[in-house]
Order: sequence, then C-alpha cells, then structure tokens
Amino acid sequence: MNVIPINEVAPVYIGQAEDQAAGTGCTVFICPEGMRAGLDVRGGGPASRESEILNPVAAAQVIHGIVLAGGSAFGLNAADGVMKYLEEHGIGFDVGITHVPLVSQAGLFDLMVGDSNVRPDAKMGYEAARCAMEAPNYKDGNFGAGTGCTVGKISGMDTCMKTGIGSYAIEKDGLKVGAVVALNALGDIYDWKNGKKIAGLLTADNKTFADTGKVLTQSIETIRNVFTDNTTLAVVITNAKFDKAALCKIAGMCHDGYARSIRPVHTSFDGDSIFAVSAGDVEADQEVVGTIAADVISEAIIRAVTSAKSAYGHPSASDLNV
Repeated sequence: MNVIPINEVAPVYIGQAEDQAAGTGCTVFICPEGMRAGLDVRGGGPASRESEILNPVAAAQVIHGIVLAGGSAFGLNAADGVMKYLEEHGIGFDVGITHVPLVSQAGLFDLMVGDSNVRPDAKMGYEAARCAMEAPNYKDGNFGAGTGCTVGKISGMDTCMKTGIGSYAIEKDGLKVGAVVALNALGDIYDWKNGKKIAGLLTADNKTFADTGKVLTQSIETIRNVFTDNTTLAVVITNAKFDKAALCKIAGMCHDGYARSIRPVHTSFDGDSIFAVSAGDVEADQEVVGTIAADVISEAIIRAVTSAKSAYGHPSASDLNV
C-alpha cells in the first residue's frame, strides 16, 4: 500500500475555517456532483444535522457536503453557510427555482477551550466551503474542527492534553481509502501498532500519564461529567463504488479503528460518529474496504496527536515529553 495525500483519494474537496483565539472551527467536505454516504454513531451524546438522510431507506442517494465542527449543538449553524455557498454556485438538487444542497453535519464539544461564547456559525461555514472549492486548505493539527480538540478529560481540563485534526490515506491497486479525524475524546489515545499511550489524561503535575480507565473504574458510583463533553468525529473517503447501505456498514467497521486507539471509547459523554463516503467507480469488496478504512482511521488518530501544538494552556504530545 502506498501512502497518499488525503486530497488525492476522490473528487471530495476539503476546506477549513477557524477562530484560533476562540479555540473553535469547522472542516467541510464538498462533492459538487454528489457523494454516496453512510453514517454510524456509537457515542451516547451526538450533536448532528441531516443525519437521517443517510439512512439507507431515505430517498436521497447522494449528499453534497459534510461538516465537522466545534461548538457542540450551537455549531450546527455552520451548515447554513455551506448550503448558502453551494446554492449560490448551483450545487444541489435542481428543483426548478433553485438548487437544494444536502449537507450533513456532526458537532463536537469544545466550549471549555478558548472563548465559549464563540461558536462556528454560518459565516465560518461559508468560508470553509469557499476554501474547499476555491483554495483547498486542509492541514493536520490545530485547524478546522481540530482547533479546540482535547483528550483525557475524566479529571477535568487541568490534566487533559491538546490534540487536533489528522488525516491518512492509502492507495492499493487503484483502490484509494482515506480518513480525516477530529480527535476530541474523553479517553486516552494509543498507537494501535504497538499499544503505546501517546496522549491522554495527565497527572496533576502534567509530567506523566495517568490512566483514564483506572480513574473511571475506581468507584461504581454514577459519574456526573458536568465539566466537559467530548466527541471524536471522522470522515472516511473512498473511490470505491458503494451504495448507502454498504457505506453504513463500512462506517460501522471503522469504529474498530476508534476502539483500537481510544480507551475508553463510545461513552455516554462522547458523541463518536463516523461518516463513510464513496465518490468513484472502482470495484472493491466491502469487507476489504472496511478493514482498510479502520486501519486508516487509527493512523489518522496518530496524526491528530502528533500534528497538534500546545494551546489554551493544554500541552500537546509534540511539546510534552511523557
């Protein structure tokens, strides 16, 4: 398998916009001709928009955009700006008097970072869509939906670490599979290949790792996580040809990548969601693509850790020797 840039997987254009001072942003994926898409949500606290159109029984067979954004449910307004841009450029379903773009969105909770009063909005979504179509600007790290991402928050924000957004893509015999992950988990993060912890809960002095699992299970009393929420979001892209039902299954298989890399994962305090999109006509086996995609997810998670920079008082792996 050859490693390739994420923007070479398929005709899906990626743009980002963020407010670095406020610690939030959004990442937009656009396919002007429409992309087949599926979704699998495993976390207990998702914030989403237009998720039901990805159900295999829904009429629409393609969507035109996906938005990953901070701001929790407040940030769902970013999709308004994406729709505005797409409508202005004639992208969407032709209904005679206009074009109606279908844009799905998932949100993550980053209100505890930066300025909680600033959230992704229609203006930010519009700018990310403009960048996607006119000047693609995707970068790993503290950008887009990754701007306010952190991990290891079971004991509060004083002992968490800064992460970001990461990508990874491969090509094998004409098949291309890639993923973008905004890593904002309650739990700790591991290198899936060797089991080494690479980010997560820190001790009180911020000098070494603590263990989220041990903290979580030290008592059987009900946990009331009132100080922060989380959610890891991902978009898997392939040039293989699949319908919505197959893509929903592939998205489900991709959660194996989350489970190998994030511990604990899929908690009630996370809204963990994965979109899988197809924009191509390569014939490939569903199980093969799902298996590869789960691996690609795990690699993108590593990049979300290693590309992040310390910010908002939270150390990153690149700046902390633990």
